[in-house]
Amino acid sequence: MGPIVPPLVPPYETVGDGPHHVMAVHGWFSDRAAYAAMLPHVDRRAFTYVLPDLRGYGEARDVSGAFTTEEGGRDLLALADHLGWDRFSLIGHSMGGSVIQRVVAAAPSRVRRLVGVAPVPASGVPMAGEQWELFASAAERPENRRAIIDLTTGSRHPAAWLDLMVRHSVQHSDAKAFRTWLDSWALEDFHEKISGAEVPVRVVVGAHDPALTAEVMRQTWLRWYTNAELVELPCAGHYPADETPLELVRAVEDFIAADA
Repeated sequence: MGPIVPPLVPPYETVGDGPHHVMAVHGWFSDRAAYAAMLPHVDRRAFTYVLPDLRGYGEARDVSGAFTTEEGGRDLLALADHLGWDRFSLIGHSMGGSVIQRVVAAAPSRVRRLVGVAPVPASGVPMAGEQWELFASAAERPENRRAIIDLTTGSRHPAAWLDLMVRHSVQHSDAKAFRTWLDSWALEDFHEKISGAEVPVRVVVGAHDPALTAEVMRQTWLRWYTNAELVELPCAGHYPADETPLELVRAVEDFIAADA
């Protein structure tokens, strides 16, 4: 566990000006550009989307910190306070799915609705042996990042797309922070802090994701949240925002719009 650093208001981008406030949090391999393919298609009149960069990524690439999901959750609450948002919905992709659950653990009354997109459970992601080494070495080895992205999308996508994802990941993350984040999202178990939470939850997974599958979600997210549902996108893997952006927009907005 690293030192406790005061909360940071992360750098962010705003899309839309609607009355329902939504924070969309990126995962391990990207900065806030993780949602770029979705943004042309979101409802900007109904929602205000804010997309932050977590510490070590994007405009916060050089920001120091412990690089933990708990710290990330505190930073998101600092951002909400900065924006004057009392209550808001949260979207989190992959690692970001763990970070947004830290907000639920810390301030459940402030969260309107929660959407996990191929999200890491609050219990972490058990890995060992060669699989752990593949992930742990990815900070310094771009070919490992490529192998992980290819594997978790079902080995179906063009080489050029894989190269683009890896290039963006390397250019928009700090290698040390990237490696440190892994220890937090993969190894920490805080599910007892969110178990029984009543916030409405939708978990969206891709049918071609061999790791964070529908069954994993049934054993974790759907077990611990009392008001949770699961949507599986048949043509997506671990990166629905890139692979099937229109389907993901519908899966997200149909759900969060139900909170009137």
